[in-house]
Amino acid sequence: MRELFDQIINLFRNFTVLDVADIIMVAFIIYKVLMLIRGTRAWRIVLGVAVFIVLLLLSNKLRLSTLYWLLDHAVVLLPVALVILLMPELRQLLEGMTRFGVLHLAGEETTEVRTIEEIVASTAELSAGRIGALIVVERKENLEEIISTGVNLSARVSAPLLVSIFYEGNPLHDGAVVIRGDTLLSAACRLPLSESKRVDRAMHMRHRAALGVSEAFDCVAIAVSEERGTISCAIQGVFIKLNSPTELRDLLHKEIRGQNSPKRAKPLISFKTREAAKQ
Repeated sequence: MRELFDQIINLFRNFTVLDVADIIMVAFIIYKVLMLIRGTRAWRIVLGVAVFIVLLLLSNKLRLSTLYWLLDHAVVLLPVALVILLMPELRQLLEGMTRFGVLHLAGEETTEVRTIEEIVASTAELSAGRIGALIVVERKENLEEIISTGVNLSARVSAPLLVSIFYEGNPLHDGAVVIRGDTLLSAACRLPLSESKRVDRAMHMRHRAALGVSEAFDCVAIAVSEERGTISCAIQGVFIKLNSPTELRDLLHKEIRGQNSPKRAKPLISFKTREAAKQ
């Protein structure tokens, strides 16, 4: 026992800053891989590999020569088989790593309180009218890959503009809008669909797209159902159903601005109500 304790002490004495950094990086990579495959088909594959390794060790320990020979020769094909089986998950992991280099280098564009109020007001109006909508709000990661698939607008965010885009007669209504800071950059954008096996098969395409873009990029995706008028958000592959526009407002302030919602002296109203009040 004393010898084991001395070995542990000697191990920590030889530790350097590089050793600590090495351990942190490896732990981070393992954590990201586990979060990526959690609840997906890849998780079952990893469990299968673990069972394979246990059988290999047991067959060697128990001297089951035939089984050990078979498993030992299968090890050569294991890396190739894993690459083929885990192709979608590996692609997402590599894309996530490469995107560290495309963050906003010139400083993040902050989102004003007014912009969040316009987003919430438009979402409330779309929800009340049961008009389907998909709004993607950029966070730290640049969404040029998504923006390039749509029609450039580069307009200031406003509730009337957002609502008008998603009316069925508008040629831009079929797709998503992308917002960066206080600017509505593009409309009719195509989004990647979620490939997660955890997604309910009954989930509509609009909600699947919101979940998919949040899995692939650092953003907040807002989806309004045209059937029920419900409001939902997707953040980092997590789908959140909201009960009211007020909950959306609180969530946007927290996730976009990193702050709590400011207290309002008046209740939240839509832009139509505001226009009627002026007349």
